[in-house]
Amino acid sequence: MGAKIVTTIITVLIGVGAALALYWVLNKIAELLPGRWEGRVKPFLYILPAYAAITFYLIYPAIRTVFYSFKDASSTNWVGWQNYHDLLTQHTFQQTLINTLLWMLIVPVVTVALGLGVAVLADRLTARGESTAKTLVFMPMAISFVGAGTIWRFIYAYRPEGQPQVGIQNAIVTAFGGSPIPWLEQSQFHINSLFLMIMLLWAQVGFSMVLLSAAIKGVPVDTLEAARIDGANERQIFFSVVVPQIWGTIMTVFVTTLISVMKIFDIVYVMTNGNFNTNVLGNEFFNQLFTNFNNGAASAIVAMLMLATIPIMAYQVRHFRHEEAMG
Repeated sequence: MGAKIVTTIITVLIGVGAALALYWVLNKIAELLPGRWEGRVKPFLYILPAYAAITFYLIYPAIRTVFYSFKDASSTNWVGWQNYHDLLTQHTFQQTLINTLLWMLIVPVVTVALGLGVAVLADRLTARGESTAKTLVFMPMAISFVGAGTIWRFIYAYRPEGQPQVGIQNAIVTAFGGSPIPWLEQSQFHINSLFLMIMLLWAQVGFSMVLLSAAIKGVPVDTLEAARIDGANERQIFFSVVVPQIWGTIMTVFVTTLISVMKIFDIVYVMTNGNFNTNVLGNEFFNQLFTNFNNGAASAIVAMLMLATIPIMAYQVRHFRHEEAMG
């Protein structure tokens, strides 16, 4: 234990020292330039390490992934659009796309709605009651998706009729005289995918609540009092006064959750591994790469995810710029 602590301290010191040395060298390089050029170039030199890291760890791997998506399973021979054609014409992959789309349509909307509802209700409690309620709702955020998936597997666990039910839901069902239900195997109408979404909602509502609660508390009291004087009821005040003023935060929570959902993997992998028609793109990428050893198909899936994420990120950037301009 002591050796690990010493190693950690030495690593931190070396990292900090290397960063200080790097910026000292960059500053000296800037000082060698003529007077006015020093002031112009120095800011770019200071952000150079950050841009270099982004290029090396993000842009370069993204470009390489796109190239590999046009190669075969071993990433040696060019196959053109074959990987995309093979994936998009497979019935199983089409179902994977539908499942991913359902996650994208349902989870962000419900996360925002529940987070907003909890934030509003919690704000009406006493200070002590509010902190307790928010702590309980936020607590699942401290659990990893793998850990949460393991917990919820026991909630949905199924044993054949006549055997002891270790799953909470089936224990309740059988206690009232019903037959145990294989919850995660109910693929009709994607019901089992909805059960997986419930787990993610349980874990994400706390994040939504914290941001939206802070935004609600930031709404000027004068606007609320003015609406009450004009005869507006609490429902009208909420939807016509509060929501428009916190719309920026609502969209931030929505987009952040949407991007998280698009690359969801842990929950599906731990609870079903994509079986029973619950597969999503993140899990399919993992299976293609580490089970089928098909680098081309795995890269094509990542390329499609990146392509779908770009418009969302572009909207988010425009939204932030608009918010800054309005502020």
